Amino acid sequence: MERSRIYETVHGYGLAPLTSCSHRPLRVDDANALLVELLGTTDVEASRETEQCCSPSVRLLWLRDHFSTITDASSDDDIEFATRAFLLHPVGCTLFADKSATSVAVVYLELFRDLGMVGSYAWGAACMAYLYRQLTTATRFEVRQLGGYLTLLHAWIYEHFPEMFSSPDLSYTESRPRALRWRSHVIPDSLQSVRERLDRLQISDVCWEPYMDHRAEHPFPDIAWYSGCIKCGQVVEPYHPERVLRQFGYIQTIPPRPFTPPRHDRSILLDQYWERWIDHVLTYQSRG
Repeated sequence: MERSRIYETVHGYGLAPLTSCSHRPLRVDDANALLVELLGTTDVEASRETEQCCSPSVRLLWLRDHFSTITDASSDDDIEFATRAFLLHPVGCTLFADKSATSVAVVYLELFRDLGMVGSYAWGAACMAYLYRQLTTATRFEVRQLGGYLTLLHAWIYEHFPEMFSSPDLSYTESRPRALRWRSHVIPDSLQSVRERLDRLQISDVCWEPYMDHRAEHPFPDIAWYSGCIKCGQVVEPYHPERVLRQFGYIQTIPPRPFTPPRHDRSILLDQYWERWIDHVLTYQSRG
C-alpha cells in the first residue's frame, strides 16, 4: 500500500490528554453498519467478516488485505477509509490487543469517525487503563494469557529489574523513546526458575527511579500527577500517584482515601472529571 497520503492525513495529530477515550459495546449488527459507514465495505463483506470472527470484531489480516490496493491515486473517500483502517490496526495489535492477537473490536472504529479528533483522545490513559484491567484478570489462577500493550509492560519490567531480565541496546541515546533502550529477547529460563529468581530479589536489585536520567529530554508532565480514575470504554481503573510517591523520588506520606466514583452515571462523570484533569492534579504539598 502506498501510504504517503495516509501519513499526510494522520500527521500532526498529537496525543493531547484533553478528552477521555470513551466508547460503548456494540452488537454485531451495529458493528456491520459501522464497517459499511466508516470503512466503505459492503453489507456482505461486513457480515462475512464478523461471522468469521464470531463477534463484533474484524481480523487484522483482513484489514491489511482489504486496503492493500489503496494508492495515492485513490479517491479521497477511499483514502479516508484506508486511514481509519490504518489507525484501527495498531489499536488491535498494540494498544488494546486482546488475547487472540489476531483481531480488533469494531467498537474502536467509532473513535476514528472524525479524524480531526483523533489527537484529542487520551490514548495513553486509555492504554494504561486497559493494561491494568488485563493485569488484574491475569492474576486469576485459570488465566494463561495476557492482553494489552505488552511492549509498555516489557519496558517497565526491564527498567525496574535491569539485572534480571534486560538486554540493553548500547546504541540508545536519551533523545529516543525510552522503550528503545531495550532489545527484545527470549528468556531461556522456565517459569518456575523465573519465580524462584523473583523470590530471591533484594531491595538493591530493584531500580526504583529508572527515569531520572531521562527527564532532561522528556520532562515529567503535570498530567502524570492527576489523581482519580482512568478509563478505556467501559473499563475504569484507579490512578493514584499519591500512594506511590517514592516511585517519583518523593517522600511517601499517608495518602487520602482513593477516589471512588458512584455507579450511577459513572461513565459520564469520569469523562467530565478527566476533561478537567488540571483541577485534579496533586498539589505540591501533597507530593511529599
